[in-house]
Amino acid sequence: MDIANILEAAGELAQPMVLLTIFFGVFFGIVAGSIPGFTFTMALVLAFPFTFAMGPIQGLALMIGIYIGGLSGGLIAGTLLGIPGTPSSVVTIFDGFPMTKKGEPARALGIGIAASVIGTILGAIVLFLLGPLIGRLTLNFGPWEIFSLVLFALTLVAGLSGKHLVKGLIAGCLGLLVAMVGVAPTGQLRFNFDNPQLSGGLDVIPVLIGLFAISQLLINVEESRVDSRAATGRVTKIRVPVRTVAKDIWQERRNVGRSSMIGTLVGTLPAAGAESANFISYDRAKKAEKRDPEGYGKGHPGGVVASEASNSSVAGGAFIPTISLGIPGDVAQAIMMGALILHGIAPGPGLFDRQPVLVNSIYLSIIIAAVGVLIIQTLLLPFLARVTMVPKAVLVPSVLVLTAVGAFALNNRIFDMWVVLVFGVIGYILVKLSVPLPPVILGLILGGTLEESMLRALQIAEPIEFITRPISAAFLLLALVSIAFAIYRRVKGTSRQPTGYETQSTG
Repeated sequence: MDIANILEAAGELAQPMVLLTIFFGVFFGIVAGSIPGFTFTMALVLAFPFTFAMGPIQGLALMIGIYIGGLSGGLIAGTLLGIPGTPSSVVTIFDGFPMTKKGEPARALGIGIAASVIGTILGAIVLFLLGPLIGRLTLNFGPWEIFSLVLFALTLVAGLSGKHLVKGLIAGCLGLLVAMVGVAPTGQLRFNFDNPQLSGGLDVIPVLIGLFAISQLLINVEESRVDSRAATGRVTKIRVPVRTVAKDIWQERRNVGRSSMIGTLVGTLPAAGAESANFISYDRAKKAEKRDPEGYGKGHPGGVVASEASNSSVAGGAFIPTISLGIPGDVAQAIMMGALILHGIAPGPGLFDRQPVLVNSIYLSIIIAAVGVLIIQTLLLPFLARVTMVPKAVLVPSVLVLTAVGAFALNNRIFDMWVVLVFGVIGYILVKLSVPLPPVILGLILGGTLEESMLRALQIAEPIEFITRPISAAFLLLALVSIAFAIYRRVKGTSRQPTGYETQSTG
């Protein structure tokens, strides 16, 4: 790694406006994560239009701040109210909320914040060490390798859809179908239904806003009763007991390291997400606990550590496929990838050589954002705790207006607002049918790359090259293994009864 590039990236991020942007992003992400139903994915979508007027480093720094803050912010509602602020904070509830009911909300929040910060930094270190290596390896990728890699990523997304394997595959195919709207790589116009607005295809951001933000708002309206579970007396006076938390973290140091590594590794898998890392880390922490394994689920500090360290370290891992391969590790990465593309920067093979300063700014932005999480959450916990009490009657219409404005600002087209509405309804229907949404977005983003690389490969050589080229053949084999393993896991899962712990974990 070139020290000069690192120093130049540090100089860019050290500018007052850029630092302020990162800390504002962290604050916005924490607030978004702490409000049940208002995920940091929505916050990223809302912030996207503001990056238009920024440089690529500042715009990406804002998104990273929101991303890191949002991953940590979900623990506030989960710990105080027993309601996950974000899907990635579901496991935090298992022990965080019982600690609150036992009169230790500040301790639980302090443990969660510390584990989150440490996990984020460890994930950034892994990204720093492995990202360039993967980037150099991908310089030799041709269209055959890229096609096979993208195909593997799509099958992995479907395979990680849990018991909804078929629905995950359908969702991925739906995304590919949406990606085919507009002009094909061959220059032919298709699926535009004689509508000139569709000739250029569908932008990712309006589709994403509809699928994730609008569909979630519709669900929030349907499930508006969540506010009734707030415990007002528990969220007014909170001060983190620093010494007690430091002792807890030291006792759980192996748990912190193990959970952070699990989160980072899971983050490298496209669309595996922090939710998968949560459950894996929690399960490993409970099995490794020798002093009080029965305490898990009843207010054990190790449960909070495992959840928060793993979900925050996912960020570092998720950036590895995004910047090295051009494959977003999760939905948040897809939005940030869109911000880069908007500034004329194409993530993927060669990015480390083309934009070394930008890549180094990602590492440093993650670490700065982690420091911001520590400062902001520790100092502003009483205020942030009150944010969890925002009534849905205020939250839903406010977010609805902001999402509409954000969609319009992308291209100054009313048509994009209609796209948001249509895909919002589609997203709501898919959620009600238990169809996972991330594969749709991944299919939309990767569909163009998949088709273009396939056509280029077929124009250059015979189809047999996909199998005779070692790297391409390896990815195709991995794709088959991914689907086979998902089928095996599904068959095995249906053939045994869930244990009490598994029932709790899924509930």
